[in-house]
Amino acid sequence: MLFRRIFFRWIQAATIVLPVWLVVGWAVFGGGGWGTLGLIITVPVTFISLAVIALLTSIRPTVRETRAVSWADVGILGAWHAAIVAFGFSGPAMASFAVLAIALALVAFWYAIVQLVRDGAKRMQEQMAEYERLAQAGSVPRTDAGGSPSVQQPYDLGEVIVVEERHRED
Repeated sequence: MLFRRIFFRWIQAATIVLPVWLVVGWAVFGGGGWGTLGLIITVPVTFISLAVIALLTSIRPTVRETRAVSWADVGILGAWHAAIVAFGFSGPAMASFAVLAIALALVAFWYAIVQLVRDGAKRMQEQMAEYERLAQAGSVPRTDAGGSPSVQQPYDLGEVIVVEERHRED
């Protein structure tokens, strides 16, 4: 549970850390002129995709309650983040890691959507079951201490003053 909670915090930090890593990796490991153009496009797209998926993951009811992601989240998001880190090394396999990072981003996005819908549906089913249970409990006739049905007395408001409005006709 501790690792999944740490990873929950990491997915928010990764929104900033991984795009910065792409810039640092380009500067350290050398990127050409085309690399600069690619970097100008890649960094904002990476930031936005990381932010959207972190948001979709964070708003899931089970993640909000436990402040921890699931093991499937750790696997999918961890693989995606590792592909982004590998892409930042700007080596000969950079194109392969770029394709892998894009594919894993799509998988992570759709996984986050599906999990959000499933958790929401599960939460709604639990709420409806509780509502049905309470509705059933409210329809049972009330009994007094002796077990015979009790008659519910109307609520007494006490003394009521009624003010009527009259219009004068001239």
